[in-house]
Order: sequence, then C-alpha cells, then structure tokens
Amino acid sequence: MPFFELIMTSVCKPLAISLAVAAVFPSSFAFAEAAEFAPTVVVTAGRQIQAAKDVLADNVVIDAEEIAKSGASGIVDLLQQQRGIEIYRNGGPGTAASVLMRGGANAQNVVLVDGVRIGSSTTGGASWSAIPLSQIERIEIVYGPLSSLYGADAMGGVIQIFTKKGGKVMTPTVSAGLGSYGMRKIDVGISGAIAENLNFALNAGHEAADGFSATKPAAGKYSFNADKDGHSLDSVSGRLGWMVVKDVELGLNFLQSRLESQFDSGPGYDDSSIQKLETLALNAKAKLANNWLSNVQLAQTADKGYSNASYGQSQIDTTQTSLNWQNDISIGKDVLQLVAERREEKVNATSLAHSFSRSTNSVAASYVLKRDAHLASASARADDSSQYGQHTTGSIAYGYRLTDALRLNASYGSSFRAPTFNELYYPGYGVATNKPEQAKNAEAGVYYDDSIFQFSAVYYQNKATNLLVYTSGDKCPVSPDYKYGCAANVNKATMSGLTMGASTQMDALSLRASLDLQDPVDNTTGKRLARRSKQHGSLAAEYTIAKAKFGIESVFSDRRFDDLANSKSLPGYALLNLYGTFDLAPNMTAIARWNNVLNKDYELAKNYSTAGSNVFLGLNYGFK
Repeated sequence: MPFFELIMTSVCKPLAISLAVAAVFPSSFAFAEAAEFAPTVVVTAGRQIQAAKDVLADNVVIDAEEIAKSGASGIVDLLQQQRGIEIYRNGGPGTAASVLMRGGANAQNVVLVDGVRIGSSTTGGASWSAIPLSQIERIEIVYGPLSSLYGADAMGGVIQIFTKKGGKVMTPTVSAGLGSYGMRKIDVGISGAIAENLNFALNAGHEAADGFSATKPAAGKYSFNADKDGHSLDSVSGRLGWMVVKDVELGLNFLQSRLESQFDSGPGYDDSSIQKLETLALNAKAKLANNWLSNVQLAQTADKGYSNASYGQSQIDTTQTSLNWQNDISIGKDVLQLVAERREEKVNATSLAHSFSRSTNSVAASYVLKRDAHLASASARADDSSQYGQHTTGSIAYGYRLTDALRLNASYGSSFRAPTFNELYYPGYGVATNKPEQAKNAEAGVYYDDSIFQFSAVYYQNKATNLLVYTSGDKCPVSPDYKYGCAANVNKATMSGLTMGASTQMDALSLRASLDLQDPVDNTTGKRLARRSKQHGSLAAEYTIAKAKFGIESVFSDRRFDDLANSKSLPGYALLNLYGTFDLAPNMTAIARWNNVLNKDYELAKNYSTAGSNVFLGLNYGFK
C-alpha cells in the first residue's frame, strides 16, 4: 500500500468514528491523555499513575529525549541498551526480531501500545520490527511477573509504548535524516487544540534502507543469498480527546504501520515479507465520585503477516478485540483497583486448516498501600479461557524506606503464558490439549534516589514449569501426524540473576551504567537457554557544552549459545557508539550518530549479519 494511501486509510476511519461520537455528545473537549505525566511517574507497574519513588516493581523509563537521540536506530536497538533485556534478529533492521526480558522468551512478555495489547497469537510475542520508533513518545519497561494485572504471557514483564501526544498549542513537527546502508527517513506531525477543550495529535513517518545481506556465507548454500536485504516502513498515529461534561472524558487513539522487508532463505530468489500492525482504541473516563475514577476501553488490534519466499507463500493474521472496565478507588493514600476484561483472539493462517478463535474473561483486584515508611501492594486475577480453561495468578510486594532516598523491596508473584495457536493447532506440531506455561518469581532489591544519583540492584529467581517445547516420543499423541515430534508441556527452567543500574548528573556531565549477571537454565537438560548470556550490560556518558551535547555509549555481552544443546556458540561482543546534538534554534536540533564505531563483526543469531560501522545525520524541528 503506498504511503499516502496508508495515511488516508488510517486517518479517515478513526476520524469518522470521532465525529460520530461528537454528534451524540455535542460539547466542549479536553484532551484525555493517559500518558500525560511527568518523567517522575510510572503508569504500567500498577495500571495507574504512580510516583516513580513509590513503584515497587523494578522498572525503566525511556523518555522522548532518549528516543530522539537514538537517530536511525529502531525500537529493538533502543531496547538492547536497557538493563534486563537481550535481543536477537535474523539480519538487519526490518527482519524478524525478538526481545528477551530477564532470560525469558519473546512470547513471555506482554507488549502494549497506549494500553492496548499487541502481538501474534500464532507465533507468540510482538512483531517488533513493525513497531515504528518515529511514532513513540515514551516507553515503560516493568520487570517481573505481572499476570495478576495483565493476564496471560506477562512472565518476564511488560513493555508499554506510548505514542506521541498533543498539547494546547498548535505545534508542527518535522524530522528528516540520511544514513549508511541507504537509510533515509522523514517524519511529520501536527498537534494542538482545535477548540477550547479539543486537543489532537497526528503523526506520519516513512523510513527506508537498502540494507545488507541478512545472512553470511557460513549459513550455507541453502540459506545464504548475497543480495542486499532492505526494508521500508510507513506509519501513522493519531489521538483525539474531548471532555463531554465535567469529569467525563472521551478519547480515541490509533496506530498503523506497514513494513515491507527482504530476508534470505537461499540463492536465486528475492525473499520478502509484509507485516502490518494496526491498533484502534476508544476510551471513556468518568469521575463517579471524589475518590472513584472509572475507565472503559474498547479496542481492536491486528497483526498481519505475509511472506513470499523460495519455499512458498504464507499469510498469518491475528485479530484481538478487547473490552476493559477499570475502577480506581482512593481510600486515603491507598488505591483499590477493580478490573473486568474480555479479550477475543482470532487467527487466520494458510498453515492452519481453518480459522481458530478463543475468548478470555477476566476479573482482577489490586490494592496499593502507603503508610509513612511502608509501601505495599497485592493483586489477584482470574482468567477463564474458552480454550485452556481457568487460571488464577497473584502477587504481593513490600517496600520499606530506610531514608527518603533509600528503599528496600521484596516481592513474590505467579504468572503464566497461554499456548500459541501454532502450539495448539499447527499440523504435525500443535496439540490441542496443551496447557499454559506457569512460573513463580521471588525477588528482593535495593533502590536509591536522591535526585542526583540513582542506583538499583535486584536479585530475582523465576522458576517456570510446563514449558512448551518441541519434543518426541510418548509425550506426543499416538498418530502418524506426529512421527517427527510435537509441542508439549515437558520442560522446566529457572531464570535467576542480579540486575543493576546506576545514573548520576554532575553539572554538565551525566553518566549511566547497567549490568546483568544471570543464569537462565533449562532444568530439564541442564543447558543454558538459547541466545542468553551470563553477563550483559551498557555504559553511557553525555557532556553538555552550551547548545551542544556529546555522548558515548557501549553495549556489551558475553558469549551465548544459538541452540538448546549448547553446541553452537555465539561469541561475546562490545559495541561503541558516538552521538551529538546541537540546538540550531529554539525548536530546531541537529543530530549525528556513529554506531559500531570500531566496526565490530558480531552475531545475535548464528550466521545472520549485523550492521557494521554506520552513521546517521538528522534534523528535528519541533520535537522534544
């Protein structure tokens, strides 16, 4: 679909819905923005706005400035720099990518866009390469089991993406840049107030790159192709908000992206894929009493993937529809939260005999307590699926302030992952009776923040059972269809480790560092989980001189194994990046980045290429 057509399709449908709502409730507007908060608060950890100093769950916030400085890097590369996170990708930008939290799998974390769950119910996990960084204002990463708040799949944590929002002043924005491997990108947007209480934001982006070969010659004659594997990503997002009457707000937000990318599956064929991500959400928020805030959200998301490869063509589509009703009731300094949800998943795939669907009804309750130096939270959730039945999870956390800056934490929680539709119904692999994976996590940590120096250290141990893996023998149904094996609940694993982060501001110099020491083990085999390291981390320093900022970053990891048998080693690596920004005018900034300065040859997945030394030059107008 051409870029202009994508924009028109994405904008007209949500706008028509908003105008229809306006006809029913003719009144003045106010921008209902769930993500309108200061840098010192976190929303995702408790499904409510909380002061960061009061959040008991381990978390990281990536703000608009850090996103802007990332230049041409995509969201996967940005997440790689955060503690507790590892990535792998089958080639350069645009190819299939996975994000691992605390040693868990890509399918063992929940990804939200403005409170709406995204991802594939067939393959499991989000389609990361299709998420456009150009549309993102803020990212919150919350680590640990959060199934008691978000339901299935929140075993390793939750990553929530907030798209760009508007303000009261009409503001145009433009960003453009060029880089290595034929990278070119342009983003445009406008936001502001149309009427006294009507605010909106509309942003569109396009990026493309010629790329490099996704595979290396060592991949072999049946996989390697020397051609360049580029990508093109078009995206658009928007928001509308309106106060119907006092204490009653309505809002709408949407995101659409279309990723066309090339990959390798052998010589002599131009393998390509098209991945579409679509989200649309309507929100209604009302203050039912002085201490009672109620929010209803109706949303639909789609993850659509088409592949044209030498081995054939395939289409895999997931559509999720959700209805959520959340009530936050303040009791003094405490908050009682009550949630009711319904989520429907529908899958259509050429690899499946016919379409499949399932629905999940959920109820949840949580309580956040504040008593002087004491902080505590407790939550419980019951999920009832039409496919895998009932599942109950819970968590409890306690924190104690030794001083205003120093706090100790401890928590315990359970979580689960629902089997994907491939693990249930893929011919010759899926088994319809497969059950959810389960995990129990315990952790303890120390947090220090005196507004100048911040430090955190958290030890965690997450024990998982009923892991779904490819196996054979008596674990599979007796049928000729499973002569090569099947997916079955047979494995156990322990993801344990120590994750540390620190940052400080010393006049013009800011420093940041993280280090993860982990031991992600498959207890069934005694081997390390594939593509997980024992140690990984990052270092960064930034210095400000007048209107300019200069930064240096390093991301490092020790060796990993590409397979479950730990027979194929992936050597460790350390990357060095440089960047600089310069304020040309009050609303105009120039950006320069030099990634992989030392031209390190490394692999995130065996025999798949990564970018060498590359540069990006950009100009931003109106962006933060």
